Amino acid sequence: MTNYLELLYLISFTGILAVAYSYLLSGQIISSSAGNSKMQEIAEAIQIGAKAYLNRQYKTIAAVGLIVLGIVTYFFNYLVGLGYFIGAFLSGVAGYVGMLISVKANVRTAEASRKSLQSGLTIAFKSGAITGLLVAGLALLAITLYYIVLINLKVDNREIINALVALGFGASLISIFARLGGGIFTKGADVGADLVGKVEAGIPEDDPRNPAVIADNVGDNVGDCAGMAADLFETYAVTIVATMVLASIFSPQDYNLMVYPLAIGGACIITSIIGTWFVKLGKK
Repeated sequence: MTNYLELLYLISFTGILAVAYSYLLSGQIISSSAGNSKMQEIAEAIQIGAKAYLNRQYKTIAAVGLIVLGIVTYFFNYLVGLGYFIGAFLSGVAGYVGMLISVKANVRTAEASRKSLQSGLTIAFKSGAITGLLVAGLALLAITLYYIVLINLKVDNREIINALVALGFGASLISIFARLGGGIFTKGADVGADLVGKVEAGIPEDDPRNPAVIADNVGDNVGDCAGMAADLFETYAVTIVATMVLASIFSPQDYNLMVYPLAIGGACIITSIIGTWFVKLGKK
């Protein structure tokens, strides 16, 4: 059991490493040039819209989430309720941070692309790596640390599974709202921009003079960035938990089998971080 716990602590360290590396990359992006005043003006309008939409959406989700939290805790126990809360909260955090870094990186990618294609790729890839590593790091950290807590509390194996399943369920609830809500918003704005801008006013597609284009870009950030980040968090967490559940069913006493999917996740984080150093354009 001691070696088993040591391995879990090592896996949780890889989750911390992913979050720390994401923080390092975000500092590099924010410190880069945001372009001229016109670029910054358009980017600011998109940033304000994205924050306003996401804040309003999360307030609505929180109200629903608290009701479900009360129901889950009442019918099961506080450990299941806590697992649900951790999953929902971190799924929301992953989405929100993913959106924040995206709206900062968009204009910086455009500015860097004016210098060279390689510079633009570097900023764009780093911003994507931040969201990807943050999602994987937070999910792995949440599951591993909560699993360690449950083991130290000497909770029954069945209750451990219930608590971990609830963690995945909490992440699923947030991702449904974030993905669908953001997707509906961006598609509505996209169609509106095309109908009013191109068809009626004769304004070229994706022209910032059309307010619906700004709304469309807001939707891209809240749907394709925040929504996708929450969705990926949910998929990652649920996949690991589901594999752990299968391990507990087929081999209830074999703890090594349950830690196996966590170990794979930890190894993949390390290789992914190393892989980010090798993404470059060829000479041609």
